[in-house]
Amino acid sequence: MPESAAAGQRPLARAVLSSGPRQPFGSHLAAAMAARGPLCVGIDPHPGLLADWGLNDDVAGLERFSLTVVEAVATLAAAVKPQVALYERHGSAGMAVLERTLAAASDAGVLSIADAKRGDIGSTMAAYADAWLRDGSSLAADSVTLSPYLGFESLRPALDLAAESGRGVFVLALTSNPEGKSVQHVGGSESVARRIAEAAAEENRRYAGAMGPAGLGSVGLVVGATIGAALVELGLDLDAVHGPILAPGLGAQGATPADLRSTFGAAYPAVLATSSRGILAAGPTIAGLRSATEATRDGLLKG
Repeated sequence: MPESAAAGQRPLARAVLSSGPRQPFGSHLAAAMAARGPLCVGIDPHPGLLADWGLNDDVAGLERFSLTVVEAVATLAAAVKPQVALYERHGSAGMAVLERTLAAASDAGVLSIADAKRGDIGSTMAAYADAWLRDGSSLAADSVTLSPYLGFESLRPALDLAAESGRGVFVLALTSNPEGKSVQHVGGSESVARRIAEAAAEENRRYAGAMGPAGLGSVGLVVGATIGAALVELGLDLDAVHGPILAPGLGAQGATPADLRSTFGAAYPAVLATSSRGILAAGPTIAGLRSATEATRDGLLKG
């Protein structure tokens, strides 16, 4: 277990995240994972979870839920991941809560991943990049999830702005939903997912000099924790990506720490495992959320 994780305190977070010029996201994330363990806590304010917490499905409930999660887990997790759609459903007031949630994460010294899954072309993609990755934007997160299914190169505005601003991106590559196979697995040994992984690897090679001693680039992939043998079947070498692997599905969706080690093999040190419902169900108390987060993190560290 990292020394600071065992102590239950994360005093280096602010120094890592906000001291001096912004360093590349990959370097920030590698330092956070080394200090706290490879856990990302999803902030998913589903109506059912709000009700379970005794909160109304409104803007006030949304804000109470979100800020409580940040307060509880900020010193325990390497990152938090707000699910953007669950804020959008509350309209402009909900997006204002998302802005405050991202600001709270920054103030608390924990990295943020805006789970927006944006993807488009030309000026529209540039506008998405401007919203989520530009210094000074009220929605700017440390990183954002992107969908490459209009072609990986359609993401160029976001890729370039992320590199310029020291932020990161996580590109959807191999998701665990059954429908994903109809696109991502097409091509067999030359599958769509493999081409996405290779494109991400090429982006990280472009900025290899900025990776830092941990060797983690700022262009990551989203690969489901419950994909089973798909990496082997499709011949994906995630270790060669040299970027972080965001792996949703730990806990309530069925994946265990042992599954993660088996699934990702040599790439496991780069895996940032995500748990949402498995931790959030332990709310609404700070103590309950912290206990669930610590148990989940410790399980990852023990393998």
